[in-house]
Amino acid sequence: MEDDRATSPVEDLGNWRGYSVLIVDDEEGMRSFLERALRQRCGLVEAVASVEDATGLQSRVHFDLIILDIALPGMSGIDWLNELRSIGFAGDVVLITAFADMEMAINALRGGASDFILKPFRLDQLLNSIKRCFERSRLTRENFILRRTLAGQGDQVPGLVGQSAPVQQLRTLVQRVAPMPSTVLLAGESGTGKEVLARALHQLSRRAQCPFVPVNCAAISAELIESELFGHVKGAFTGAIEQHNGLFYYAHGGTLFLDEISELPLPMQTKLLRAIEERKVRPIGSEKEVPVDVRIITATNRDLSAEVAAGRFRQDLYFRLAVVELRLPPLREHLADIPSLVRHFMAALCSQLGVAPLPLTHALVQRLSAYRWPGNVRELKNYVERSLILGSFPDPGSGPAAPVEQPTDGDLTLAELERRHALRVLAGAGGNKSEAARRLGISRKTLERKCIEWGRDTDA
Repeated sequence: MEDDRATSPVEDLGNWRGYSVLIVDDEEGMRSFLERALRQRCGLVEAVASVEDATGLQSRVHFDLIILDIALPGMSGIDWLNELRSIGFAGDVVLITAFADMEMAINALRGGASDFILKPFRLDQLLNSIKRCFERSRLTRENFILRRTLAGQGDQVPGLVGQSAPVQQLRTLVQRVAPMPSTVLLAGESGTGKEVLARALHQLSRRAQCPFVPVNCAAISAELIESELFGHVKGAFTGAIEQHNGLFYYAHGGTLFLDEISELPLPMQTKLLRAIEERKVRPIGSEKEVPVDVRIITATNRDLSAEVAAGRFRQDLYFRLAVVELRLPPLREHLADIPSLVRHFMAALCSQLGVAPLPLTHALVQRLSAYRWPGNVRELKNYVERSLILGSFPDPGSGPAAPVEQPTDGDLTLAELERRHALRVLAGAGGNKSEAARRLGISRKTLERKCIEWGRDTDA
């Protein structure tokens, strides 16, 4: 069967270096065949045997197309397709199977599959399907850009909502910085939208068709961070039973976004600086250096210059990362954008939740503008989602269970407001730091550090 496929006239059917493909099939021969056939045509090709492995990989790596077998161990391909669409995966999914009927094919296409192919199939049949998928993707992007230009919206930055002076100034800077290859440091409080802005910088850059790979440095242990970023070879350390490609590898040609960069351990800071300067990484246990072409964008909610002064962050790395530094204003500095932000979030959330939008009155805008929003834009988005679910706008600052007591002392500092709000959320979560950190939109590690500073450390 494989010989027939290999001799098909497919040489002229596609060269898609700017696209990435994930193959999910529990048959080793099929995985190997498809991987060999596509590696010479696509920028990145990965192959796994189960939905469990695919889910972990897809959460870290951007894929334009998934070739998905239906009959898989554990979760079926159909069920995973439904899950992918429910979480907003917009890429193409081509289903393949040896056991199907017309009703299954129709249901799969209605459920979000881009194509449905029966095994055994010829290679040119699959490549033609992939070609159609990538052609649709290209036309969609071109039509979007054309419509935006004709509508006079070509100066917009994806995800950056508002017309206040701080937001307009930031928008102008992003448009100027995005096409450049320079590293960018995004500074701002938690919840101000640093990852949204990092994605916008990527989408407006010359690397837009290549992967955007986000990494939360605070969420990876100090022991694993080097392997996660640079990879390792088989046998490099106890438990390294196979080769692992790092996130620099997956971001090749695109953008690597390192969030909460201040949490990166000092030894790893040295290795990151070297990787940026030399544009090479050395996987753990390997004697070979791997060239990488990656734009680095980092983000922090801490003052890195203060971290440098305290000896917790390398000064040379700080200077290298902050070639361009963009500050995201807290929501309290652009309250005039609240109506636009609320409408923006409602437009996105109503279709997801299957509910109608709520009226935005002048009285409500005044109430929202009087609140300080310690969780910034993320807190506002969560508030809008909660309001849509409840069917009305509660007092801002109230949590899912009960209203949050508002400070009455007008002389409270921002740090004290932050402390009170975080501790109220922690109490509302029953002392569970993981849940409280999720509600606050920060990492558990950051919350633990702050609790120690406030003398309120717990083990929950």
